[in-house]
Amino acid sequence: MTSIAPSAEGSPAAHNTPPIIEVSHVNKTFTSPDGSPLTVLEDISLSLHEGEIVALLGRSGSGKSTLLRCIAGLIAPTSGQVSYRGTPLNGANPGVSMVFQSFALLPWLTVSQNVELGLEAQGVGAAERKQRAEAAIDRIGLDGFESAYPKELSGGMRQRVGFARALVVEPDALLMDEPFSALDVLTAQNLRAELLRLWSEHDFPTKAMLIVTHNIEEAVILADRIFVITSNPGRLRSEIACPFAQPRNRHDDAFGALVDEIYAIMTGSSTGAAAEIVTAVSPGEGTPTEVPLPEATVGGMSGLLEILEARGGREDLPRLAHDLTFEVDDLLPLVDAAQLLGLAEVADADIEITEQGREFVSADILVSKEIFARQAEARAPLVRAICRSLRSTKDGTLGEGFFLDLLRRGFSEEEVRRQLDIAIQWGRYGELFDFEASTGQLTLEPPTAQRPPK
Repeated sequence: MTSIAPSAEGSPAAHNTPPIIEVSHVNKTFTSPDGSPLTVLEDISLSLHEGEIVALLGRSGSGKSTLLRCIAGLIAPTSGQVSYRGTPLNGANPGVSMVFQSFALLPWLTVSQNVELGLEAQGVGAAERKQRAEAAIDRIGLDGFESAYPKELSGGMRQRVGFARALVVEPDALLMDEPFSALDVLTAQNLRAELLRLWSEHDFPTKAMLIVTHNIEEAVILADRIFVITSNPGRLRSEIACPFAQPRNRHDDAFGALVDEIYAIMTGSSTGAAAEIVTAVSPGEGTPTEVPLPEATVGGMSGLLEILEARGGREDLPRLAHDLTFEVDDLLPLVDAAQLLGLAEVADADIEITEQGREFVSADILVSKEIFARQAEARAPLVRAICRSLRSTKDGTLGEGFFLDLLRRGFSEEEVRRQLDIAIQWGRYGELFDFEASTGQLTLEPPTAQRPPK
């Protein structure tokens, strides 16, 4: 695992006290529906100390939420150990509270009643519960809404209730699982700023925070240390110290440079000394599990490439995302798909359209389809596997179950379906094969030259 400290000044101080939470060589494996093992986390080790905010940064499917649940004691690791204050967990972690992406409020309870739930579980008396809940609600800026029900609140207000419920029990560590991702950009920005303001107060009722996120800028805004987690399975790739004092300016050059470096690490495209050296699997040689398909539509890829071509063919990704009013992370699947198909190349945090990409966006629809079909079959392993399998049958037809069973050996059930759906969408666009949803059958399309006019 690579450690990156952009600057010695402002980096987290050496920890002279035992950690609140320590994760040691944790592995987590689930059993697929066909009985085969599916490894989600592999050899994860990290710690969380008093006075710091730590971010677990990774893409969807990297296992970061699974790791958070291991830390909370909601699920047990397959091997390795999670300890709280030096004591190995054997059940729920007594020193943490969680804030969830989905708010997780009980709709039939008022704001006060939702906030009191944790205290009630601890056996706190009714009078004290009421007093502490009111103080927590006031702290997070919802005084006056104590008797409101969740349906009466906006998304941002509901998440404030989630924070109040977590903080009212005064946990040693606050665990947050994508707490801002269900909110609009402005609400999320305001709530992040409010969390940092509360954190700076001397009487903030928790000693450390651990946040799971896929948002690079969010991690750099909030965290003192960032752990970058790779996917399939989740491994710690880099530990990064954020050297900036709070509040942080996302428009500062040093801030942008760190975002660029982390982006390069997440895409495996960094050529700097800070990046971990990883031997990449060539798309032309990899298997569907080694090189999964990014969650991107053909239309999305085409739009990205058209914008890139109009901007001169090369652009800095964070700047492009900012100009388009997206987060950098929103563009990642489209960037990955274009790179996988050889339509664009990524170096550090810059994306550049390739000659194939220029041909794809400038050609008429039939030629664009042919280019896409050629690149998809040559460079997208699952698309290639489907084409070869269909050509191996007498009638060019196979049921989707064949491919779903094979994918289950490397992906979760949800990801299995997603991977096949992406491949079908790409295959249909390139007229490589068709899919009949009512029968679940995939059918090979005849070669372009042999196809009747449509």
